[in-house]
Amino acid sequence: MATLMDVARAAGVSKATASRALQRPELVAEPTRLRVRDAAEQLGFQPNAAARALTTGRTGLVGLIVPTLSNPFFAPLVMGAQQAAEETHSHLLIAVSEYDPEREAALADRLSEQADGLIMVTPVGTDAALRERFRRRPLVLVDRQVGRLPAVVADTAAGLAELLGHLLSQGHRDIAYVSGPAGSWADEQRRTALTTQAADAGARVHVLGPLPPTFDAGIEVSRSLPRGATAVLAYNSYLTLGLLHGLTVAGLRVPEDVSLAAADDLSTLGATTPPVTALDVPLQEAGALAVTRLHELLAGHRRTVTSRLPAHPVLRASTARPGDPASGDLLSRPVDSYVTGAS
Repeated sequence: MATLMDVARAAGVSKATASRALQRPELVAEPTRLRVRDAAEQLGFQPNAAARALTTGRTGLVGLIVPTLSNPFFAPLVMGAQQAAEETHSHLLIAVSEYDPEREAALADRLSEQADGLIMVTPVGTDAALRERFRRRPLVLVDRQVGRLPAVVADTAAGLAELLGHLLSQGHRDIAYVSGPAGSWADEQRRTALTTQAADAGARVHVLGPLPPTFDAGIEVSRSLPRGATAVLAYNSYLTLGLLHGLTVAGLRVPEDVSLAAADDLSTLGATTPPVTALDVPLQEAGALAVTRLHELLAGHRRTVTSRLPAHPVLRASTARPGDPASGDLLSRPVDSYVTGAS
């Protein structure tokens, strides 16, 4: 098995330079770094992670906490983070919080014992808890903004506002927003953007929720849409698929009786009947950028900024101009306990 000294000899450098080139490449001139890297690859040299941690104080591990793996929404984000980690010769440690703040905190504590830094996706902990965690360990938030903590945000609030503008231009004036889980920062941003824009346009947005972002919840809330609503926006694809199923079972046609759109775009939404209008959210880019921001922190660049990635509507056949105004009477069941607010 090749040793670090073997690599140094093959590259024509000292053992210390070879170590820096492999462990702290930013400290070594580019020609030397490439020479050492090529020698290591030719010899099949694998750095010892424990030795690296002793000499650099870093493990090469990045902690990534996601709220769930049952929702494929997060899969592209994890893939983007994985690809960025591979490019920086680091490895991901993935943990799942299940939207539970106590579990999320315990997982973050555990990962902090091993990882150089943390990425927390849509965390549900308090602002104070996240600020304290940032003081103790490099931390990047995804789809959550807390003051000046480093964050990567897919701007679904602006994207939904653009989608609402599309519905308003079609003539919709009474719209339901089926919101997501309690405590969701992104959901709060969306609600605020939608209700403000609707009020400015002389329209109305009914906010239904909070709801778990599941197919079953979408079916259930489809039975409780407000009278007269001609369009429905949903927090995620799973709720949207449940809504589409529930509306179809109830004999309502999409979009003839009610238009339907989602705040994210799983591939299944383009294959439904009708295909569903949705936001194209750059999740893979968000995951990769979060890893990049974390490595910047580890390198000593204390930039406390929020990187915003745009999300744009993909218009499909599930949204159209409202039909006969009387068709709104089909949504005649009273609004029940799912409704938490309206503007």
